[in-house]
Amino acid sequence: MQISCVNYKKLDQGTRLDAEYYKPEFLEVEKILWKANCKLLDDVSKSIKSFGAYALCNKMVLVAKGIPFIRCKDIKKGFVDFSEVLFIDEATHCLLSKSAITPNIVMLTMSGSVGNSAIADPTWKYPINSNQDIAKIETDDLINPYYLTVFFNTKYGKSQTERLPIGSIQQHIFLWQLKGLLIFTPSSKLQGLIAGIYCKVIKLLKDSDFFYQKAEQILLFELGLLNWKPKRRLSFVKNFSETQTGGRIDAEYFQPMYEEIVDKISKRFNAKPIGEYNFIDVTTGQYSDNYTEKLSGLPYIRGTDLLSGTVKMDNLVYIAKEHQEKSKLAREGDVVVTRVGTIGLSARIPKECEGGTISDNLIRLRIKDDGLDTYFLALFLDSILGRSLMIRYSRGSVQQRLNQETLKEIIIPILDRNIQANIALEVKDSHKLREQSRCLLDIAKRGVEMAIEKSEKDAQNWIDEELRKLNFRVD
Repeated sequence: MQISCVNYKKLDQGTRLDAEYYKPEFLEVEKILWKANCKLLDDVSKSIKSFGAYALCNKMVLVAKGIPFIRCKDIKKGFVDFSEVLFIDEATHCLLSKSAITPNIVMLTMSGSVGNSAIADPTWKYPINSNQDIAKIETDDLINPYYLTVFFNTKYGKSQTERLPIGSIQQHIFLWQLKGLLIFTPSSKLQGLIAGIYCKVIKLLKDSDFFYQKAEQILLFELGLLNWKPKRRLSFVKNFSETQTGGRIDAEYFQPMYEEIVDKISKRFNAKPIGEYNFIDVTTGQYSDNYTEKLSGLPYIRGTDLLSGTVKMDNLVYIAKEHQEKSKLAREGDVVVTRVGTIGLSARIPKECEGGTISDNLIRLRIKDDGLDTYFLALFLDSILGRSLMIRYSRGSVQQRLNQETLKEIIIPILDRNIQANIALEVKDSHKLREQSRCLLDIAKRGVEMAIEKSEKDAQNWIDEELRKLNFRVD
C-alpha cells in the first residue's frame, strides 16, 4: 500500500481530490520539475486544439482510400504507424478542419493510451486528419517541436500525462489540463541536439520500413503475385460439396480472392499446409497478468508488441521466472502470429526475447529444419498473402479468433534457399535500423532526463559519449 500525505492547502482544489492523483511518484516528478527550468505548456505554445464538437463524428464518411485519419492507437512512442489508419473523404476533412494535421505539429494522445506523442513529419503526404482524442500542439519560438515530442516521451512527460486522466469508465484528458503541463525548457543548443537525434530516429524508421517493404516486394514477385490486390466479391457460386470439404458455410471463407492465393502458390511452388510439415511445431502461449519489474522478470510477449516482423522492445511487460510455463518459452528464431484482435500479425522472436514467454493471444511456430528460413516465414505470414489466409481461417461470431489447428491449414511455400536468403537479408537490415532508432530515441530521452536531474553540461557530455559508442553523428 502506498500513502501520500498532502497538505490540505496544496490540494488541487476544485479539480482533483482522488488519491490516484497524489501518488508519491507523481508528486516526486512534480517536485523535481518545479526546481528545474520549466514553463507551462500554454506559455510555450501558439495553440493547443483538438477535434471540436463530438457531434461531428456522426457526419464522418469513411472510405477505402482517401485522406489518412490518425487515431490514438496509431500513435506509438515517438512515431505514427500508418499501417492501420482509416481514411476519410474530402468533405469530412473540410468538416473536421480543427483536427487537420500540418507539418511540425506535435500530437499527444488524450484517451486510451494517454500521453503517447509524435510529430507530423514534413515529408508526409498531406492532407492528413485526426480524431477527437489527439491534441494538436503548435509551439512558439521558445520550444523546438521535435524536442517537445521527445520530452513528452520521457518519464517526466509520461508521468504528468498519466496523472491527468479523468473518468470512471473511459479515462480522458482535456485540453485545459494539458495547458498546465510543466515543460522543461533547456538552452536552444541542447534542444537542437535532442531534435537532431530525433530527426535521425525518424529517418532510420523510414529506412527500416523501406527495407521491409522491399523484402515483401521480392517475396510477392517470386510468388508471381506482385500486383495482387484483394478483391471482395458481393456474390459467387459454390457447390455444397465444397462446404462439406471445408467444414464452413460462411461466405467469407469462400471469397474467390483467397482461392487465387492458394491456387497460385500451390500449383507453382507445391506449397503445403503448415500441419503437413513435420518440422514445424505449433502451440499457443500462456496467460498471465502477474507482471513484475524488468530487472526481476523476463519478457512476456503480446500481440501489441509485434511490428514489422519483429518484437518492439520499448513497451514489453515482464513476468517472474517462477510464473513461466516451460512449454511456452520463447527461443530466438521462433515465429509467432496473433490469434485474436488484429488477426495475422507475425514476428520472428529476436535474441533479446530469448527465454521470455509467449502470451496466450499468440501462436508459436518452432522450426526444426534449416530449409525454411525463419525470417522468410515471418515475412510471408506478415505479408498481405499470409494475413489474408489467416483471416480466412479465423472463426467467431463476435470476436474473430485463430486457433492452432486452423493455423495448421495455412499453406506455406518454400522457395529456393538463395531467394529465402535474399529476402532474409532485407528483413535483417530493416530490423537492424529499427533497433538503432530505438537506441537513439532512448539516448535522446535519457539526455533530457539527465539535464533535468543534473545539468545540461552533464547531459551534453553523456549524449556525446553515447553517440560516439554507436558511431553516430548528429549535424
